[in-house]
Amino acid sequence: QVQLVESGGGLVQTGGSLRLSCSASGIVFKDNPMAWYRQAPGKQREWVAIITSGGTTNYANSVKGRFTISRDNAKTTVYLQMNSLKSEDTAVYYCNTNSYWGKGTLVTVSS
Repeated sequence: QVQLVESGGGLVQTGGSLRLSCSASGIVFKDNPMAWYRQAPGKQREWVAIITSGGTTNYANSVKGRFTISRDNAKTTVYLQMNSLKSEDTAVYYCNTNSYWGKGTLVTVSS
């Protein structure tokens, strides 16, 4: 079955950096677009970034210039490098491909 397992979340100060990872199994990873979403406390889940099978990336305006999505097809892993973190980036971050979701990893940005 398809499994997406996120890791790398934690507590970081404003202006700091974190790198999230999502390890995928049960899919032909190289053929699938991979995305990151996030859900802040009391808010709806929102899209953050996507990378296509060909490596094209796109970002939500709120993270553009600060976050970078990348993929390693050999490791069937997608990454989200998050720099210049703000308190409003605090959320549970989820990995997604097609209709599949991971369980999420919590990122807390403290001021």
